[in-house]
Amino acid sequence: MALLRGPLSRFRWQTRITLWLAALFAGLMVVAFAKLAELALALFAALSLGRAWVPFLLAPAIGMLTVWLTQRYFPGAQGSGIPQVIAATRLAAQGKAVNTLLSLRIAFGKIFLGAFALVGGFSAGREGPSVQVAASIMHAVHKWLPHSRALRVQDLILAGGAAGIAAAFNTPLAGIVFAVEELGRRLEARTSGVLVSTIILSGLVAVALLGNYNYFGHLKIVNLNRSIVLPIIVAGIVCGLLGGLFSRLMIWPQQSKESVIWLWRARHPVAFAGFCGVLVAVIGWVGGSLSYGSGYQITSQVVSGQLVLPWHAPFSRFLATLVSYYSGIPGGIFAPSLAVGAALGSNLAQLLGIPAETIPIIALCMAGFLAAVTQSPITSAIIVMEMIDGHEMVISLMAVTLIAKAVSSRLSPELYQQLALGFRPTKIISPPENSQ
Repeated sequence: MALLRGPLSRFRWQTRITLWLAALFAGLMVVAFAKLAELALALFAALSLGRAWVPFLLAPAIGMLTVWLTQRYFPGAQGSGIPQVIAATRLAAQGKAVNTLLSLRIAFGKIFLGAFALVGGFSAGREGPSVQVAASIMHAVHKWLPHSRALRVQDLILAGGAAGIAAAFNTPLAGIVFAVEELGRRLEARTSGVLVSTIILSGLVAVALLGNYNYFGHLKIVNLNRSIVLPIIVAGIVCGLLGGLFSRLMIWPQQSKESVIWLWRARHPVAFAGFCGVLVAVIGWVGGSLSYGSGYQITSQVVSGQLVLPWHAPFSRFLATLVSYYSGIPGGIFAPSLAVGAALGSNLAQLLGIPAETIPIIALCMAGFLAAVTQSPITSAIIVMEMIDGHEMVISLMAVTLIAKAVSSRLSPELYQQLALGFRPTKIISPPENSQ
């Protein structure tokens, strides 16, 4: 037994150290992505400041170049990245290769092209792409384990995806819930230790380099009483309807492939990206430049009470995010969805005559709209709760996300699960063998 215990113990610790190093590297890459995205947004702001015509040049040019580079050198890096991770988890469980969905090449392409697209003013986020980046890194490390059967490939992909959310939002609890609710749909005993340790280490890298911050600052909550019931119901229904419509429009290209517009996009993806860039510039110009970028800075100002948005802000962000997704650039919808929710909350607060410092309806709408789009209510509630340090609102956030999800599910299937179906491998039917 002693002879066996030594090698087994050595393999176990080699496995742990390999995974921990990969988790640290994944966290580092997510932080690098965050910094690049900040620089890209700042560059766009500097170039377009006082020059309303600049986005009309930047958006089409950068959109076309980004899509061309994606198609030519980084296929699989387009879009959010979460559908690719879900599809890869399923394929890995079936013993199939996932290199077209997860690889170090795709991870680096996702980071640089995702940040580059923000220089063009596209309405996209880095949080969903961070899931694919971290999952790619954890998938790549599988071959370096001392024993290939120490952990299953799908377990590493699941752990990496959860770590990507945790490091991107600085919300470790949300990372765990996201893995269960959206990516894997279950959490086995053999996975839990890997998942938690990966999330913790990736999160530690983010905290060490970015500080222990709240993603959208701190929302001051003064009074939560029975008067919050009406805002919860109103926010849940409104966000559910708009979020369900948004989700339905997101899967429109997948469900209507024979439509003229999507056939043209398939034949001319680069030209189509340029057309989408023009639309992004038009929407931004009409909407007073509120729809450009990820929406992080504007949402932070809304949450802190420094900015009151006009009535059209949620609709311009809604349209700009859809067009950005249709273009085929690498970019996510988490941050833009939260921006739409914050703008909706700002509008509803004005319509209902609710002081922001009394009932934080903005936070309710952020969670509600995200839950309606993703149909992941628990993840959405916890993400918003951790992002704004709003633990007093946990019951209210859960309630609004469940209402929004119930309404949204009547309008659209689950977004990421549906989009993941588009990454299934094409089945090749072999001709029947000649009978003897």
